[in-house]
Amino acid sequence: MELTVDLLILISSLVFLRLWWRHWSKTGGGPKNLPPGPPGWPLVGNLFQIILQRRPFIFVVRDLRAKYGPIFTLQMGQRTMIIVTDSALIHEALVQRGPTFASRPRDSPIRLVFSMGKCAINSAEYGPLWRALRRNFVSELVSPARIRQCGWIRKWAVQNHMKRLADESFRNNVVHVMRNTRLTVCSILICLCFGARIPEEKILEIESVLKEVMMMTTPKLSDFLPVLGVVLRKQMKEAKELRRKQVRARRGFVERGEKVDGLEMVSPVGAAYMDSLIGLRPGNRGPLGEEEIVTLVSEVISAGTDTSATSIEWALLHVVQDQSIQERMYKEIVDRVGKNGAVNEDDVEEMPYLTAVVKETFRRHPPSHFLLSHAVAAEGAAVELGGYGVPAGVHVEFYTAWVTEDPAMWKEPGEFRPERFLEGGDGADVDLTGTRGVLKMMPFGAGRRICPAWSLGVLHVKLLLARMVHGFRWLPDPTSPPDPTETFAFTVVMKNPLKAVILPR
Repeated sequence: MELTVDLLILISSLVFLRLWWRHWSKTGGGPKNLPPGPPGWPLVGNLFQIILQRRPFIFVVRDLRAKYGPIFTLQMGQRTMIIVTDSALIHEALVQRGPTFASRPRDSPIRLVFSMGKCAINSAEYGPLWRALRRNFVSELVSPARIRQCGWIRKWAVQNHMKRLADESFRNNVVHVMRNTRLTVCSILICLCFGARIPEEKILEIESVLKEVMMMTTPKLSDFLPVLGVVLRKQMKEAKELRRKQVRARRGFVERGEKVDGLEMVSPVGAAYMDSLIGLRPGNRGPLGEEEIVTLVSEVISAGTDTSATSIEWALLHVVQDQSIQERMYKEIVDRVGKNGAVNEDDVEEMPYLTAVVKETFRRHPPSHFLLSHAVAAEGAAVELGGYGVPAGVHVEFYTAWVTEDPAMWKEPGEFRPERFLEGGDGADVDLTGTRGVLKMMPFGAGRRICPAWSLGVLHVKLLLARMVHGFRWLPDPTSPPDPTETFAFTVVMKNPLKAVILPR
């Protein structure tokens, strides 16, 4: 009898919890007025419902958008996420009301290890620290004067890139696009940061450590359910060891006078990004420590390498698949510099078709389908977006890939058509920063937290792409045909990296 009563109480409690959670999931707890979303399970919300689907999160988001509309809520364990997918709502939040949505939510313990408690431009909360770090970054790395001053770095790296491609083609008959492009972009960014040229084997070592860091900081189950303390402790131990490895890999660069094997200091003192960090006192605090400098330099190299290299590989996929695109690019380049001339940074800014190919690559293959998580900056009552409440601290996720796929905004959005960005096309008036007119694509974000190095990234993509098409004719590898299937790493990459046959022009 007692067992029957206990069982009845248990069943009744479970039913009550289920009904309560269903009500909470739909209403956001009443006064919060959260956007609608799928009913969840007690304690874990929608977390396991999504995990058990065993498919990329973006496909789940697309289905939920069709059911719940352009803004909806997911309760992922103890993390509340508001997903925003509509161009007008994204523009309102990031551009029109930029300061309100410019902060970052609370980070996971593992991410805090690698950001030194959010002492990084991408992760810092909106305020004095972020402003100081970003201001320094812009003036010391991406200002027009600094870009001109460091033009020789790109010239040196691109020359090595072209020679490496020719050597690899001679040895193997094919070239690995991503591997070579990552190495070149990474070498440019390392030289910009440290003012030094270093051997390729050292670049590969740094690149390997950064890749480990990126994989370590991708979302994990313990981020959503911190109660999994045993799992988190193991991950934290691994993260701290990797962090020590990351610091050791850079230690020789922190003090300019230190001798490092294979290191050739080539920039004058004051021209390297690291020079500006030593002695910098950002916000209301003292000078940066060694690990904080490592964090800021790593941020530049890791973010800039992956996004630029991935974009170049996707562009070359279409260059290889559609020879008419390649020939039109080549003709434009030859008309500008001749068959034997050298393409420089000023030249690529005067090539409208090259620019159109790059923009269409960003539209069709954005580096990421989501922006980094945003959060409401103000404390207290929730702000309103789309008629719903957005409380402070909630993860606001902007699903930007839908904007580039929306048939209401683009003609035949699934097609790769660079011409759409030329005069008369449906993308001719598009602004990559999203500050002018309708927001139709945002490969670098928008508003206050737009990637501060977006113009530098575009320059690297244009310059490398132009030099590669000018120097070689690109053809499919008959043993490994181009495959546009996507997979999801730090950026959206090709599942099977592109290989190509190249012929000297």
